Amino acid sequence: MARLTHVRLLVSDLQACLSFYQDVLGLEPLWADKDGHYASFRTGDIVLALSRKRSMAEAVGSTGKPERADTQDAAALIMAVNDVDAVYQELAARGVSFITEPLDRSHWGIRTAHFRDPDGNLIEINTPLRS
Repeated sequence: MARLTHVRLLVSDLQACLSFYQDVLGLEPLWADKDGHYASFRTGDIVLALSRKRSMAEAVGSTGKPERADTQDAAALIMAVNDVDAVYQELAARGVSFITEPLDRSHWGIRTAHFRDPDGNLIEINTPLRS
């Protein structure tokens, strides 16, 4: 059986996203190529990688398709944190603009807050609700 090792976000502005994940979210960089096409971060068991959209489109032959379309989100990065409210305050102080404030989602069993990276990727931070 295959094993998930990476989540790779395909981004338009790799440098802005690299700075965001490293400097704002504080993720530990693993590698970045000197040409600005790819970077990766340690996040536990799964590596978060960033790749230029154009590079991946060239690799799979989809350069003729539009880069952006106005649609609902197709994926979200979900990050567990010890205290959603504290992390929310810390990230807001670093300039992160949240699209949802911390909220108990009892039907999900977690407290969440949501924001986007510089390329528009949806990110959720969450903490389990205490019973």
